[in-house]
Amino acid sequence: MPNCTQTLINFPPLKRRKIEANFSGGDVTSDGGALLLRAVDRRLGLLKAVDNVLPDLRDSRYIEHSQLSLLRQRTYGLCLGYEDLNDHTELRDDAGFQTAINQDQCLASQATLCRLENRMGYNSAIAIHRVIVDQFIASFDSAPNKLILDFDATDDPLHGDQEDRFFHGYYDRYCFLPLYVFCEDQLLVSYLRPSNIDGARHAWAILALLVKRLRQSWPQIKIIFRGDGGFCRHKMLSWCERKGVDYIVGLAKNSRLLAAIADEQIAIAETYQQQHQQPVRQFKALWYRAGTWSRTRRVIAKIEHLSKGANPRFIVTNLPDDGALLYEKIYCARGDMENRIKEQQMGLFADRTSAHYWWPNQFRLLLSSLAYLLMDGIRRLALKNTELAHAQMTTIRLKLFKIGAIILRNTRRIRFLLSSAYPYQSLFHHVAKQLALE
Repeated sequence: MPNCTQTLINFPPLKRRKIEANFSGGDVTSDGGALLLRAVDRRLGLLKAVDNVLPDLRDSRYIEHSQLSLLRQRTYGLCLGYEDLNDHTELRDDAGFQTAINQDQCLASQATLCRLENRMGYNSAIAIHRVIVDQFIASFDSAPNKLILDFDATDDPLHGDQEDRFFHGYYDRYCFLPLYVFCEDQLLVSYLRPSNIDGARHAWAILALLVKRLRQSWPQIKIIFRGDGGFCRHKMLSWCERKGVDYIVGLAKNSRLLAAIADEQIAIAETYQQQHQQPVRQFKALWYRAGTWSRTRRVIAKIEHLSKGANPRFIVTNLPDDGALLYEKIYCARGDMENRIKEQQMGLFADRTSAHYWWPNQFRLLLSSLAYLLMDGIRRLALKNTELAHAQMTTIRLKLFKIGAIILRNTRRIRFLLSSAYPYQSLFHHVAKQLALE
């Protein structure tokens, strides 16, 4: 409600007219597009499914906010750019945000949201991951012929005294080392790990669980495991071979591999000079057995010469295709996964793991993942063939969510009077129509 005691804020005049401002405008929100989050969540049934698998042991006599409401408040907040619990001190009074969450009263406090995080544990993380994988499977209208599962680890910098924090020499800082699994743009796993472990730790077990679940739905599905050199482990490759899973994985160069392409590398360097220092590359297939391997495997060598000199790279695979195709079209495509991880960390605050205890931090990472699924749902279901078809999360937030709106509420209706100057009105209409439940 307007505050009649608001102090005026004066600005330099426009011609002869005074410019004054105060905060007595009433129910006005800067997040009018939050209604789209409500629409996509209803369409996917995502947070309701998460709520169904998380036990709520609170005494019902003293509950003011349902668990589902708390999940929506926290997750929608991340989508809208509010990274910390502190932000909800003011955000809880935003009428637009309340409506998006399906409430018409003051939302939960920072303390209540904090208690939600701190009662989550191992079983909660497993249950949420099951929901995420089920959502992925449900996103297909028919069984796909092939799925490529991308595995990658990244650093999550730490600045406090979090449980299981360790210093990582490669990143030169204290951090966690979360493991992500994507299939194209769709997220399947975000698993928090300490940084004092091998980067491939847990990857084999997670791959095994994913393959088992995917084949339950699609028995004939072809699955390809893809990762950088950090995931080239004999145990994983052997498991893939036994279970009929294809793989294409980076392989660290060594003296034996470099010796195998030495002649070609010299020839490429000569060609580089002859072609007026234009980059030159070729590919060579060879059979190689590392000291820890029980068998030889097919290796594709990229033999390349650039302005900075030789740039050889290697991958190991059981796929039969041409080496150039395997490297350039299939393996290099994994680089897009790094963009998806950046979206999570930079756009949806997956690196805000500042709770003291381990499992609340895992839950925070999963909240960021749920926010990603909602926003990717908008991108996947409603933004195809539009100017935002390949937009990043921050762009979607800016252009579709950050809309000034006046909110009028009575007993019969809630009206969002969105800004008349909003420049993407046609796009907003399109998205809302696409997300509407049929």
